[in-house]
Amino acid sequence: MFWDGRYGEEGFAYGTTPNNFLVEHSSRLAPSSKVLCLAEGEGRNGVYLAQQGHDVTGVDSSKVGLDKAQKLANQNGVTITTVVADLREYDIGEAQWDAVVSIFCHMPVPMRKNVHSRAVRGLKPGGVLILEAYTPKQLEMGTGGPHTKDLLMTLEEIQAEDFAGLELDIGREVDRDVIEGKYHTGKAAVVQFVGRKPIGM
Repeated sequence: MFWDGRYGEEGFAYGTTPNNFLVEHSSRLAPSSKVLCLAEGEGRNGVYLAQQGHDVTGVDSSKVGLDKAQKLANQNGVTITTVVADLREYDIGEAQWDAVVSIFCHMPVPMRKNVHSRAVRGLKPGGVLILEAYTPKQLEMGTGGPHTKDLLMTLEEIQAEDFAGLELDIGREVDRDVIEGKYHTGKAAVVQFVGRKPIGM
């Protein structure tokens, strides 16, 4: 499996520092939120959120990655729940989560739409979804991420299709420096999204 191989390398593939966009907007989460982190990998974002007092569950298909996530949590004196699962099969549930976090979670379009729509259903009313991902323009940058357009996403796609019904707090495509470990290495083209589930939804 590709991700077991990547996460089996020495060190942390994407570092141990949390994603900047997540850190910038984590204050939008209510205290002690129940948070689901999609494609959590080696745990850098989930551990950060646990350090902020949240109840974190990280899901990833790589047991190797999540084993490192647990070690990182132990090193930082926090607890996170990790679940080894294919996101196509993982039961997100309905109205279960105060927040869902998706940081560079890239999937084929049909899978992406399915997972994202289930993430919306999984949010409690008033819950927050935070996403950062690479756009197709990233193929020109060569500083990380998938090498095929099918795995990348645009704001228009996710706002109109995946997250329809969420109240938009932030929706933009920007170029920014993404320096995360040895696989995210410079100026990058990303989409950033923060949405909130309406109370009546």
